[in-house]
Amino acid sequence: MSYRLYTDLAAWWPHLAERESHENEALLLQSLLDEASGSRVESILDMGSGGGLLASHFDADRELVLSDLSSEMLAHCRTHNPGRSCHQADMRTMRLSRTFSAVLLHDAVMYLTSIEDLQTTFQTAAAHLDPGGVFMVLPDVVKECFEEMCVVGGSTGVPAAQLLEWHWDPDPSDSTYQLELSFLLKDEQGKIEAVHESHTLGLFSRQTYVRCLRAAGLEIIGGLIWDENVLPEVFCARKRR
Repeated sequence: MSYRLYTDLAAWWPHLAERESHENEALLLQSLLDEASGSRVESILDMGSGGGLLASHFDADRELVLSDLSSEMLAHCRTHNPGRSCHQADMRTMRLSRTFSAVLLHDAVMYLTSIEDLQTTFQTAAAHLDPGGVFMVLPDVVKECFEEMCVVGGSTGVPAAQLLEWHWDPDPSDSTYQLELSFLLKDEQGKIEAVHESHTLGLFSRQTYVRCLRAAGLEIIGGLIWDENVLPEVFCARKRR
């Protein structure tokens, strides 16, 4: 399904999430990847990179290849990550004919709404890993921790945007939940447009993530230490040497 947030509304992303807000998370992710690898990770594939705001804070001397399904989001990704390779591809089926020291799958994992999609995406990650390479998955929430909630954010000035997120689960027995997004978008002339759209996101247990990682031929890496206020859930696995 195509969502407006990633197509005709993609240009509003800089007004919804400032680039600087991703710096601490990027630094933490780099340190975790290095810790999981046992050495400095030199090449990273970012699957579902979106507009590339997070990736833009990664060290310039690390090779970072970015991929996303949305051409509009990749256009912004290229702006924020000049000189880095960007590919439009479906992470369930993508094959780049090369491997990396690490593969990163951040909040884009939430748009995988079936175990089959989760499994094929993890197989994609495994196919792009060097022997001994690490795969890190960072869902926004797992089933055990889901609570109905609202989040607000945005910017002021002209142009500017305000966002209200409402996370709720109409059927706790299945593997999805709903994200209701309401935007107030103020253009250069001060005209305000109200937009609402509903996203269906995946909601899986920790056990499901671990099971799918192992089914992709990966070994779970434990013992990582991270800041749960920045990264609520971290799953990390290694490709066998």
